[in-house]
Amino acid sequence: MKKLVSILMTIAMIVCLFSATAMAEGKTPKVGFIFLHNENSTYDLNFINAATEACEKLGVESILKTNIPEGQECYEAALDLVDAGCNIVFADSFGHEDYMIQAAKECPEVEFCHATGTRAHTEGLSNYHNAFASIYEGRYLGGIAAGLKLNELIESGAITEDQAKLGYIGAFTYAEVISGYTSFFLGARSVCPAATMEVTFTGSWYDEALEKEGAAKLIADNCVVISEHADSMGVPTACEAANIPFVFYNGSATDACPNTYIVASRINWEPYFEFIINAVQNGEAIPADWTGTLETGSVELLTLNEQAAAPGTAEAIEAAEAAMKAGELHVFDTATFTKDGAALESYMADVDTDEAYTGDTEVVADGYFHESEYRSAPYFDLQIDGITLLDTAF
Repeated sequence: MKKLVSILMTIAMIVCLFSATAMAEGKTPKVGFIFLHNENSTYDLNFINAATEACEKLGVESILKTNIPEGQECYEAALDLVDAGCNIVFADSFGHEDYMIQAAKECPEVEFCHATGTRAHTEGLSNYHNAFASIYEGRYLGGIAAGLKLNELIESGAITEDQAKLGYIGAFTYAEVISGYTSFFLGARSVCPAATMEVTFTGSWYDEALEKEGAAKLIADNCVVISEHADSMGVPTACEAANIPFVFYNGSATDACPNTYIVASRINWEPYFEFIINAVQNGEAIPADWTGTLETGSVELLTLNEQAAAPGTAEAIEAAEAAMKAGELHVFDTATFTKDGAALESYMADVDTDEAYTGDTEVVADGYFHESEYRSAPYFDLQIDGITLLDTAF
């Protein structure tokens, strides 16, 4: 028996050595994609489109699996893709991470890449990787559009300055969502200092009824411009019906909501997909964390609807984007917000992730909070002044 175990271990070592050598020399990529929902989710559709475009552009074979829950099904889907010959497996949802790591440990010859995850830099697996983008910059730019819309409403007499209230529908009280709605708010405040904001949560990444209900709740509470971090057309539908301008996420709503859709931000995942495919093909290492930016083409604003946007919006966004790229504008500049009435001078963020969310990394330096620099996934989780949470159960 001992001899048999020894033989099996030797074979396993040879297989791993062969796989490592093949990776060093490069190999033909075949990519398997795992998506939480299907094309009906704006979030997943954004990934699906990018995956299709990248693979077609590079002439790479791919397999797409949709409607894979954040559970054991993800692990099983990952192994199915490996069995089908995929040497890159990608998953798109935060709750997939545990199962992707499990699969990565069992299949060291395959590269496992995961969007929005937090543990690649601490797991110590050479074949497990996290990716995200500085979407907070896109949210900020969308916030500028919202703030200018508030100014237009004030100047027209439709509202007074003390009625310049934004509304925001979030999924969960995770750092990713908090970072997003805070950056949106700061963008609006940069052009409309009177702006305040209310945030409500759905407790789901994708629930059209709850998202529509959340929008109706904010509209009833006199929020005059809306934005969201959710994955359906629930918010746009509610805003168009109530004639409330809104800033969208992951897709343009110009056709569906011509009177109220202003602009949308999104992460363009195609540059990352091309990056990991080329890395495998060339035998190059994939970093544990990869953060896309405006410069990499990973952060985008989609179609600006001039019919709903305030005059000068395009020019203001262009100027702010140029300042960001030049390093002259930082979204979380500590001079632009306060926390409990005080300026933020220091903050230990939970970058390395533990169950107690213990702060472990100083992230305030040079006058701003350094988001997504110490890992790709957001870790800005502060509740700043000017934003009111209507519920915190999620």
